[in-house]
Amino acid sequence: MADVIEYKNYINGRWVKSKSGEVFENRNPANTDEVVGVFQKSNATDVNEAIAAAREAFKKWRLVPAPRRGEILYRIAERLVKEKERCARDMTREMGKVIKETRGDVQEAIDLGYHMASEGRRLLGYTTPSELPNKFQMCVRQPKGVVGLITPWNFPMAIPSWKMMPALVCGNTVVIKPATDTPLSVYNYVKIIEEEGIPPGVVNIVTGSGRNVGEPLMRDKDVAVISFTGSTEIGRFVSEACATDFRGCHLEMGGKNCILILEDADIDLAVEGALWGAFGTTGQRCTASSRMIVHKDVIKDFTDKLVSRARALKVGNGLDESVDMGPAINEGQMDTVLEYIEIGKKEGAKLLCGGERLTGGEFDRGFFTMPTVFGEVSPDMTIFREEIFGSVTSVTVCNSLEEGIELANNTAYGLSASVYTQDVNKAFQAMRDIYTGIFYVNAPTIGAEVHLPFGGVKNTGNGHREAGIAGIEVFSEWKSIYIDHSGRIQKAQIDDIT
Repeated sequence: MADVIEYKNYINGRWVKSKSGEVFENRNPANTDEVVGVFQKSNATDVNEAIAAAREAFKKWRLVPAPRRGEILYRIAERLVKEKERCARDMTREMGKVIKETRGDVQEAIDLGYHMASEGRRLLGYTTPSELPNKFQMCVRQPKGVVGLITPWNFPMAIPSWKMMPALVCGNTVVIKPATDTPLSVYNYVKIIEEEGIPPGVVNIVTGSGRNVGEPLMRDKDVAVISFTGSTEIGRFVSEACATDFRGCHLEMGGKNCILILEDADIDLAVEGALWGAFGTTGQRCTASSRMIVHKDVIKDFTDKLVSRARALKVGNGLDESVDMGPAINEGQMDTVLEYIEIGKKEGAKLLCGGERLTGGEFDRGFFTMPTVFGEVSPDMTIFREEIFGSVTSVTVCNSLEEGIELANNTAYGLSASVYTQDVNKAFQAMRDIYTGIFYVNAPTIGAEVHLPFGGVKNTGNGHREAGIAGIEVFSEWKSIYIDHSGRIQKAQIDDIT
């Protein structure tokens, strides 16, 4: 423990310890003997100080020209390019996903930084002609104020960037609470932000639990908007906390995403997509491909190949370049996955491969589960309906495109879906009729890019989107401006302009 680094909160431009005087450990889920670092076990006093700093900093930051704000974001992205490997390795150590994926996580933060830096020279409003003479009118964006960000552990740098970069370019100030399982990645990000010239108080990080940090952050009336990514259960709690004061609330929550494989699909391509979609990030993605809905004519061929490939996946420490799948994030998540596997077996689903915790050797020091595939899964089964967030996927038969679409929509969520087909007409029908915020053709349900909106419908979200131009909507308010240079009072919809 003598070599373990203690990381501090960042409040008003200073790295400080929590007022609680307590810390918590961050351990490697692939090797729990390794303590990645110790972090501040913060409380409401720390949160209040961070909010006060952000509120004061907002007075000046909102007046910094947006192009200048964008230039800082550009420098942050450039710095991340140089620090990509270090940040990726730290991320694998603290959350387990394989190194090629954590490099991609950092790359998303780079891409988002470049994208939002360019918005500093856009932040588009628009003008329209007035119905009255000698009158000019336009609308512009203005920042909301202090924003609170509550971020998850599965994409511990990408998702903070989705929230923080648009918030900053719009002129807001930020208090971020990272997930307790992955505070180091957010620390690394904020450290770079500090070193690239963000003014004191504009960005603040407070580590700790949802109860002691997240709850006071979401309930503070000085926080104009909360942006949260996590479970639907906690998202509902966040929404209720913001609703009493009519404050802004942006929610990105669960998913139960499906790949629809039709009879004319390229089966080998579909199997590749299913493997990546189901077991990438150990299935710990809100966009994970956790349901395979397969036409009866090709279900045997598809299932046989999927099971064969799933059995061949190499599981282990994500720092090993040859590993395909890492551990669950923590013991609780691993146990949840194993419980769902037992539920699937009890309800009559056919376990085709996997289904157990991996043990022995290095596996005993981590939270490893086998890549698991269930067959003969019906729509009334729990594993078809509920989000598992782990290395489990299921195969369900359909008899037609129309039935496949109906099964795809048979979920409380609406984040992502995909179809594999060689028929453009079927692709467009599925694209139109499957009700999700994201849709893919001949690709898995993962792979979003930062310049298109990210989010979903139904229990997946509350109507907002991240990334793309839509990402700035959460963090800006519209202001309509009318400039009358006629020299007299003109009454819209009333005056006779002749």
